[in-house]
Amino acid sequence: MPSTDTSPYASTVTATATLAIDSSATARIPGRRLTARLLPLLAEAELLDSPAGWRAAATPVGAFRLEPVRLGRDLELLTGWMNDPEVAAYWELAGPAAVTAAHVRSQLDGNGHSIPCLGLLDGTPMSYWEIYRADLDPLARHYPARPHDTGIHLLIGDGTNRGRGLGTVLLRAAADLVLDNRPRCTRVIAEPDIRNTPSVSAFLNSGFRCSAEIDLPGKRAALMIRERALRNLI
Repeated sequence: MPSTDTSPYASTVTATATLAIDSSATARIPGRRLTARLLPLLAEAELLDSPAGWRAAATPVGAFRLEPVRLGRDLELLTGWMNDPEVAAYWELAGPAAVTAAHVRSQLDGNGHSIPCLGLLDGTPMSYWEIYRADLDPLARHYPARPHDTGIHLLIGDGTNRGRGLGTVLLRAAADLVLDNRPRCTRVIAEPDIRNTPSVSAFLNSGFRCSAEIDLPGKRAALMIRERALRNLI
C-alpha cells in the first residue's frame, strides 16, 4: 500500500535495476523513462549503495535515518546551521545561503562519491551528514586507503542537542547503517579536526579508534576508523 505520510521528509523508497544507457543518456525501465537528470542517482547507487533507500536505525533516543539533501527544501535550514558559531568554527561555511548551496551543490552535481544527507531523529531533521567514498576522495592521499572505505562528516545543527552524548549515539548508528548497507565496505572513516575535542571524544565513544594524526589542507585531523570486524566488540 502506498505511504500516506505527507511530510516533506517522508521515507524514500528506491528500486535498483541494471540499465543500459545509450549515447543519448536515455534508457527505459518498465513504467519509467530514465534521462540524463537521473544519472547521478545511478552513480550514487553504484558508489555508495543508495543511502536514500537505507532503513531507519533504532537507537536509545529514537529512530534515526538519513535523508539525502534537496536544496529547494533544505537550504534555509542548512544555512542556519552553518551560521551557528560552534559549527562555523570547523566547517567554515558561515555566510549567505549561496555559500552553503555551493558546498552542497558540488556534491549533488559531482560523480556520486559524496552524498549530503539530513539526519532525521523520529522524523525531525537535526543533523547534517556527508557519506562519501574515502578511497575515492583526496583524503586517500593521506592514509593507507582500502577499496570501499566509507567516510562520514557530521554536524549537529541545533545547539540544544549538543553536549549530552547524542553525537556518540548517532555516530554509532550512522556507522552501523553504512556497514549494514554496504557489504563491500570493511571500514568507516572519519577525520575530525584534532582541536574539536567533543567530536573526537564522540567518535572514540562510538566504537572508532584513533589510528593516526594526519595533516590535511586547513587542519590537523584525527584519523578515526571503525572496523567491521570489531563492530560488535567496541
